[in-house]
Amino acid sequence: MTHRFGLLRRFRFNLPQRIAAGLLLLFLAQGLWLTGRQTLTDRDYQYARCGREMWEKPSPLAGYFTSCGNIHDGVLAYRVAGLPLTLNLALQRGLDHFRKPEDRVVQTSGEVSSWEMRHQLTHVLLLLRLPFLFAGCLLGGALWWVTRRLYGNLGGYTALALYCFSPPVLKACVSPNPEILAALGVYGAVYTCIGVAHAMQGPRRKWRPRIVLLTLALGIAAASHIAALPVAALLGLVLMLWVAEGRRSQVLPVVLLASIGALVLAFACYQFSPDAFSYVFRSASGFLWFSADPARRFFTTLSHAGITIATASAALLYLAASRSRYFGNTAPLLCAVVLFPLIMTGAPGMPWLWALPFLFTFLGGVFADAYETPRGRLALAATGAIVLLQAVFCVLSLPGLI
Repeated sequence: MTHRFGLLRRFRFNLPQRIAAGLLLLFLAQGLWLTGRQTLTDRDYQYARCGREMWEKPSPLAGYFTSCGNIHDGVLAYRVAGLPLTLNLALQRGLDHFRKPEDRVVQTSGEVSSWEMRHQLTHVLLLLRLPFLFAGCLLGGALWWVTRRLYGNLGGYTALALYCFSPPVLKACVSPNPEILAALGVYGAVYTCIGVAHAMQGPRRKWRPRIVLLTLALGIAAASHIAALPVAALLGLVLMLWVAEGRRSQVLPVVLLASIGALVLAFACYQFSPDAFSYVFRSASGFLWFSADPARRFFTTLSHAGITIATASAALLYLAASRSRYFGNTAPLLCAVVLFPLIMTGAPGMPWLWALPFLFTFLGGVFADAYETPRGRLALAATGAIVLLQAVFCVLSLPGLI
């Protein structure tokens, strides 16, 4: 008990944390604004129906995991989309005891789907999107935590501000899809791998909590999209080998153990159904290839103008200033360069979105180095102008504001 209270006493919500929380609130406000101007789509219906089936009842179709078929594009996205609706229905069932018979959600004639009874279950569209908005906020919090520890407050502010005003990230958070969950899993897994590598320089008792966290992060990646698991594991393995001097022989067993645990977590998301889980490996959903189109489309989109200018400026600074070419900046740059050209060939997917947190980490690190030069104030003013430009373009891209 004393230890737990000690952890609470060490937690601080000072000015840096408040600024980060304010940026995340702006991110959440934009997501809610977009959600309020959306309508229910066939894709929403599919995620709601099949997600609820995973939580409430088996598929009525023999031989399939759900009535949507055997899921191969990220079972976790269906589960997180259906969970709020399932919980909402359970709440409504409880409240039925205090309603008139004609006003009950579950009528005496039989159980009716909450989707079909959406006039009685309010805010269905919002309930479908809240888990993905939460995942987006969680990814932003992870980005802030990593960049602040590596680069200080100003570097953390820069990375988080660009993230919070990134239109593709916002778009991924306001529709049921596996991309933001996969981005969270990949980013968390890579930086947890680096944390494990650092811990391997110390006593073994410090390894275990980080390995458990690594397994969880890889599990999120695997359950979000099966292709995300090998990508995250390979990137993490390379960076661990880079960091873990004197312990490199133990790196591969650690990554393999965490990857096996991640597959077990993904198997659990399929309710330990061998047929449904094996279909993922038979459906070619993990096939990847390379193309320059994702990067070209991203960096030539007008609403990403601030990010494009920031990336070009940071690349020049990275090449020109030797002080910027160290592991903390090179690691996220390497990850972004690897992820941006990846494309899915066997299932829908956007690996370039997984690259964005690494890109923002790289930008935060390079600009943080620039802030510490003799012309730091000029660098800070220029970066502030770039972030403001990106914020303006992002806000103007929101529907209903222009």
